[in-house]
Amino acid sequence: MIQSSNIQNRSVSMKILTDDQIWEIRQAAFDIIEKIGFKCQHKEVHKMMKQAGARVLDNNIKIPRHIVQECLVTTPQGWTIYDRNGKRAMEVEGEKSHYGTSTASPNTRDVFTNKIRETTINDIELGAKVADACENIDWVMPMGTAQDIPSLGAELHEFQAVFSNTTKPAVFIGYTALGCEYVYEMASVIAGSRDNLSQKPFIIVYPEPIAPLFFPNEVIDRIFVAADRFMPQLPGSTVSAGFTGPVTLAGVITQMTAESLIHITIAQLRKKGCPVAMSGNVGILDMKTALMTMGAPENSLAIAAQAEVARSFNLPTWGLAGATDSKLLDAQAGIESTFSILSQGLSGLNLIHDVGYMASGMACSLEQLVMGNEIVGMTKRFVQGITVNRETIAKEVIESVGPGNHFITHKHTLNNFKKELWKSRLLNRQNIESWYDAGKPTMEERVKEDVKNIIETHKSEPLSDKIISELERLKKEGEKEISAKLEKG
Repeated sequence: MIQSSNIQNRSVSMKILTDDQIWEIRQAAFDIIEKIGFKCQHKEVHKMMKQAGARVLDNNIKIPRHIVQECLVTTPQGWTIYDRNGKRAMEVEGEKSHYGTSTASPNTRDVFTNKIRETTINDIELGAKVADACENIDWVMPMGTAQDIPSLGAELHEFQAVFSNTTKPAVFIGYTALGCEYVYEMASVIAGSRDNLSQKPFIIVYPEPIAPLFFPNEVIDRIFVAADRFMPQLPGSTVSAGFTGPVTLAGVITQMTAESLIHITIAQLRKKGCPVAMSGNVGILDMKTALMTMGAPENSLAIAAQAEVARSFNLPTWGLAGATDSKLLDAQAGIESTFSILSQGLSGLNLIHDVGYMASGMACSLEQLVMGNEIVGMTKRFVQGITVNRETIAKEVIESVGPGNHFITHKHTLNNFKKELWKSRLLNRQNIESWYDAGKPTMEERVKEDVKNIIETHKSEPLSDKIISELERLKKEGEKEISAKLEKG
C-alpha cells in the first residue's frame, strides 16, 4: 500500500537479460580471456602480465581469472565528471544517463548548403558551440576529424576548438599517445594545474582496441597515458556482428565483455585504482551492402544488454544513440534517432554518444544534433517517470474545483505545469490555420532555422587570453614533438 506521506518516484526502465543469462555471459568472457587470450606486442604489457602470473607465449597473452577478478576489485565503480569550470556535471554510475555528440567522421553535412563535404576545424568549433546551446546534450566530442589541419597533432587543434566553444565535459579519442599527453597538458592549463584536473576531471579518453581481441602498441600507450594520470578512460573496441565478432548478439556481448575485461586488467596492472569503464561498441553489418549500420534495432538491443552485464560488475557503461544511416534530415533520421535514444535511455546506459551522426557514421550534422537534442529531452522526461504523493494526486484540488469546472487558473496548475509538462522547442503543435499562416514549415526547416539561430546568437563562455596563449604554445610545441618522434620512427 502507498502511504500518502511517501513519495513514489520510480524511473521508467527496461531489462533485457535475466540474471542467469548475465551469469552465462560473464563465465564465457572469463573463459575466453583465460583459454583464448588476446594478441599484444607491447613489451611492457608482456612484462606486467608475466609478473602478475599470466601466460605469455610470443604475442598471445592468456590471463587466469583470479588476476582479472583482483583487478576488478581496484577499479572504481563510478566517476564524477566536472565541466570546464570545475562544477559537477555528471555522475557516471548506476543507471544515470548522459547524452553526447558524434565524433571523428571525415565529412560534415553543411547546414547552409545541405551538401556533405570534408570536415574542417571550423565545423568542430561550430559543433561545440551548438552542443553548448543544446540543453539536453550533457557532454561533447569533437564533431568530426578536421581535414584542413595537419594530421600530426590534430587532436591538439580539435581540443582547443572544442573548449573554446563550450564549458561541457568532453570525450576524446586521441590519435597518438603523445597527442593524448599534450591534450592532458592543455586540459591542466584550463583546470589551473595537473592536480586540479586530477581532482576534477572534465575530459575522458577513448582508446580503441581492435576486435577481435587485438591490442596494438599505440592503443596500449594511450591506455597507459590515461592510467598514469588516473584519468577516466573508455574501452572502445567495435564488435561488428558477423565481421569482427560472432553474428549472434549473445556472442557479440560476450566478446565485448571479454575485451573490456582485458582493457581493465591492463590499466589496473599499470596503475591500481585508475578509473576504467566496461564498454565497447556494437556494429551491425548490413548483409546486403556490407556496410556497418547505426540505426539497426540490434545495435541498441546488444549495447543495452552489454550494459546490464557491465552493471553486474558495478562499472560505468557506454552507449551509441541519436545516429542515422540516412544522408539527410528525413523520416528515417527521425525514426532511427528516436528509437536508439529512447531505448538506451530506458536501459540506463551512462555515457551515450553519437547524437548527430549521419550516413552510417561517415558524416556529422548539426541538424541531426539539434533534432537529437529534442528527442533526448522527450526521453529524459519519459524516463523520469511519475511522482506520486499527496500534492501530485491532487485529491483536494479535484475536490475544490468540483464537477463541470476547469483547472486552468487554479494555483495548483500554475505551481506545477512547468515541472510536470515537457516543453518542446521544435515540434509543431499549432492548429492547421496557424501552421498555414506560418508558411507550412517542415521539421527540417524548423531544425535548420534553430541551428542557424544558435550559430548567430549563442555566446559560449570564452577562455581567458592567458589560457588561449598557453594553449597555442602547447599546440605548436606538441605538433613539433609529434612530428619529430614520427621521423625517428
